[in-house]
Amino acid sequence: MPSLEHAILAAIADHRYKPLKPKVLARKLRIDDYDAFKIALKKLLKQGRIELGKSQTIQPAGPLGTIVGAFRKTQGGFGFVRPQAEAGKIGPDIYIPQEAVGDASTGDEVQVRITKKTTTGKLGPRGQIVRVVARATRNFVGVYFEREGESFVRVDGNVFSHSIFVGDPGAKGAKPDDKVVLEMVRFPSPEERGEGVIVEILGPKGKPGVDTLSIIRALGLPDEFPEDVLEEARLVAKEWDEKNLTGREDFTDWLTITIDPVTARDFDDAISLTQDTKSKHWILGVHIADVGHFAPLGSALDREARKRATSVYLPQRVLPMFPEILSNGLASLQEGKTRFVKSAIIEYTAQGQVVGTRFANGVIRTTKRFAYEQVSEILGKPKGTTAEDLGVLPEVLDLLHKGRELAMILHARRLKRGSLELSMPEVELEYDNEGKVSGGHFRVHDVSHQIIEEFMLAANEAVATALDEREVYFLRRVHPSPDETKLETFAEFVRILGYKVKRETDRFTLQRVLQQSAERPEKHAVHYALLRSLKQAKYSPEKDDHFALAMENYCHFTSPIRRYPDLTVHRQLDQLIKRGRVSSNFDEMTSLGDHCSKMERRAETAERELVKHKMLVYMSSRIGTQLSAIVTGVADYGFYAQAEDLPVEGLVHISNLPDDYYYFEDASYSLVGQRLGKHFRLGDKVKVEVVRVDLTRRQMDFRVISSVARTVPPLPPQERRPKNHRRREEDNGSADRARKRKGKRRSE
Repeated sequence: MPSLEHAILAAIADHRYKPLKPKVLARKLRIDDYDAFKIALKKLLKQGRIELGKSQTIQPAGPLGTIVGAFRKTQGGFGFVRPQAEAGKIGPDIYIPQEAVGDASTGDEVQVRITKKTTTGKLGPRGQIVRVVARATRNFVGVYFEREGESFVRVDGNVFSHSIFVGDPGAKGAKPDDKVVLEMVRFPSPEERGEGVIVEILGPKGKPGVDTLSIIRALGLPDEFPEDVLEEARLVAKEWDEKNLTGREDFTDWLTITIDPVTARDFDDAISLTQDTKSKHWILGVHIADVGHFAPLGSALDREARKRATSVYLPQRVLPMFPEILSNGLASLQEGKTRFVKSAIIEYTAQGQVVGTRFANGVIRTTKRFAYEQVSEILGKPKGTTAEDLGVLPEVLDLLHKGRELAMILHARRLKRGSLELSMPEVELEYDNEGKVSGGHFRVHDVSHQIIEEFMLAANEAVATALDEREVYFLRRVHPSPDETKLETFAEFVRILGYKVKRETDRFTLQRVLQQSAERPEKHAVHYALLRSLKQAKYSPEKDDHFALAMENYCHFTSPIRRYPDLTVHRQLDQLIKRGRVSSNFDEMTSLGDHCSKMERRAETAERELVKHKMLVYMSSRIGTQLSAIVTGVADYGFYAQAEDLPVEGLVHISNLPDDYYYFEDASYSLVGQRLGKHFRLGDKVKVEVVRVDLTRRQMDFRVISSVARTVPPLPPQERRPKNHRRREEDNGSADRARKRKGKRRSE
């Protein structure tokens, strides 16, 4: 510990110490460098080892201690703090009652005083926010409106319970129903309404493009490149000589193909594959765009890419990590173009066992660019269909068939070692001729996707293994093993659905449950429940397994155009190829891994929220539409249902359930009618009607038209009023209030 911090802690630990102001304490300790003293104080405050008392005096932390962590607020007004990691471990979430939240907002870094230690039940520790250490943001997006001569902004989502005051009408030229960006001057608290100023007008609510811009501004996504970055990109493009192959292995005579979405504009990866006619050994080549050649460490391009950490893929718009002159041009593995690559050449036995791996700085010329749909169509043709019939070269058709064969071998080996295949549906929006959403569907994941997925997994594992063998730190993609208690909860859940689970922590048991649910109505609920039971994957130099993939060594190497961690691995691989040794810095990589993980989650949130918003806009003009749906979640206030033919989910509030009084049965995760015994459970099929769409809060409500819910025997009269029952007549509250109860129930 630095001596200055030690001196402060020693002074306030003395039983004779009385709280002093910072300058007085500095004089008492005879400290001349007051700036250094203030830095030490700030660090100790952030660590929760000291507190600010009355009149800003310095005092020891409270008797139960203080903790610093990230705060998230629920719609009900209360919230939770996720503590910062200590020695690589994260403590339990701290429950913060509404009256103890103060003016903290979701994402803020806060200091919490523990007011009640962990209890023996489901409740964790309870605390009170002492102060906000750092704001996540001061800028928010919402809808402007006026009332009684004053103006307000209703912030999108559930961030704040009440609208924010922004001064006199017409500020910045805003008009009612305009989407605006406001900067918070005073954050709202339980006692006071928040106050802010409008800093940007995005345009009328509902105008094309405004919803996308709203998400970009709300999450602080960068949508323009600085001029020096663009200028550097133009310069490297001008100076690049594709004929200068010094230090590169020439793979241009290898047959290589790319397989990507039909709308893709940047192509990170290409594959080549041959099989020895005698040994039957496979030679797989995975060739990855060498974008690092154009963006050396410390350059303006590198600086901006590091800051962004990832490309963001929004509906009808991409916010790339690199300027398009690189991402869609020089670095992209376009058909027929000479391109620089990092290549992983892996040799397998006929049974798919790795017998040799090597890496090279290479150059390729892609023979053929395929979309997933094209490959699926080709491989789906009857045996005997010729290359001429399909309009491809015979050697290309042979590569596709060989690719499918090897991919299935690698897939079987991966399952054999316990890899988990979580199927989380991805939404793809459909548009009309004017660019408006006209519907949506779930993306198909078929054999064409499996080929690329297996080959990219193989390359990522090969690179990670090579770096691990040299005992260097690198940015791993780690997925820590889940807590046993969460797996036990998952096992209890699926047993109720009829699955046999004897060993909750056995990955092969989990694998079997996923496979058995694949063709059942509750598939989405089962897979989502297991996902929630697992820890979040992240980037870190700490050596740890990837639990879901059942891999000891794993990293991201195959998408350096759109992921910064891949670029760092490319640079280390470049050192290995050229010098045979690799350098690394653990602390720097830890910090970079945290940053990249955070930016990745931000990008995922942006895509998810915008897709959801666009589908809700589509459904808002279709009130009364009837949909066939599957029950995907059940709680004491109602259940959630996922439409079968559209990627939308809505709440069926318990007050909208017909015919009976319903109560929530914890043991079976069901809503059960007290009188008739009608039973709504996960996986049940229902027909629902859209009754409400709230675009500001991004929520939709359904009403049940008919169902095939199971019937259970009615409860005996004395058991018809359990503690958590809900009567329709007694609880006709809005779905908003129901969601508040949902959050509180989950917290407890």
